[in-house]
Amino acid sequence: MFDKGWTDGLPVVAPTEGRVQQMLSGTSRHPSEIVAVIPPRLIECTVEKVAINAVMAGCRPEYLPVVLTALEAVCTDDFNMHGVLATTMSVGPILVVSGPIVSKIDMNHSINVLGHGNRANSTIGRAVQLVIHNVGGGSPGGIDRATFGHMGKQGFCFAEDQAGSPWTSLSEERGFATNQNTVTAFTGEGPRLVMDQKSRSADSLTRTLAESLLGTVSSRVVMGMDAMLVLSPEHMARYADAGWNRSRFTAELSSHLVVDADTILVGSGDIEEGLPTDFAGLSLPKFRPGGLLVVHAGGPAGLFSAIIGGWINGPSGSEPVTKEITP
Repeated sequence: MFDKGWTDGLPVVAPTEGRVQQMLSGTSRHPSEIVAVIPPRLIECTVEKVAINAVMAGCRPEYLPVVLTALEAVCTDDFNMHGVLATTMSVGPILVVSGPIVSKIDMNHSINVLGHGNRANSTIGRAVQLVIHNVGGGSPGGIDRATFGHMGKQGFCFAEDQAGSPWTSLSEERGFATNQNTVTAFTGEGPRLVMDQKSRSADSLTRTLAESLLGTVSSRVVMGMDAMLVLSPEHMARYADAGWNRSRFTAELSSHLVVDADTILVGSGDIEEGLPTDFAGLSLPKFRPGGLLVVHAGGPAGLFSAIIGGWINGPSGSEPVTKEITP
């Protein structure tokens, strides 16, 4: 299968007829139903074709509804999977699962949440990428032109810790109820750590997070690229102790994410990269309204959080997409 170009470079499970039929038992959708038109070749993809790739990825049948919904999300015009593939930036689909299904299929939202070791987390994202590769033809070196890429492009999926959060969830912020199962697709690079082991006040920690977020993707880019902030339980505890809700956090953080445009104009600091001089004298937000997605997840110990930088937003780039999971 590797020699035929059907894999992502890792061993896969042979999709025998019996295994595919077993995988299809995980959904009520008909095998011939069209799930999405898969870029870049714009090939219609059936539930059965998704099931074949889910078998290859190592999924269990109960993961299939999540894989199907994730594909629907990334194959929308808003998400722009073709553009995500074709860009030379090191980005790919980041999938965040929310709702009761997280416990039902035993997804990880705790220790090593952005890493390996959990079957659902590891294989759901991999199945989505195999469909893009095998059905859509989105292969590295072909339409996939990433200068570096990152290991998450083999599949980057994790669960939101809703039960452990004092705040409304990412899913709720995006218009869904607590009991709804959803997948949020976000275009992002690999995660980087933010360390603050000394802040005991919410205000101090917020300033640390803001300093780190200002450098996301490039300290000289404002409003054009989104980001995702994954807050760990120990960092979240600072806000719970202070009585801050999500709205208070967003407002306080935003106040520290304002950039003096004169410091990042073309040529300032003897750096040729920067904003056009038309922006001189302005104060600009690092992120557009709603451009910073905040998720609660991670292990119970460790005063760290994580930032996942995004890609170009708006009509020429990629928008985050959240969809309810269909059984």
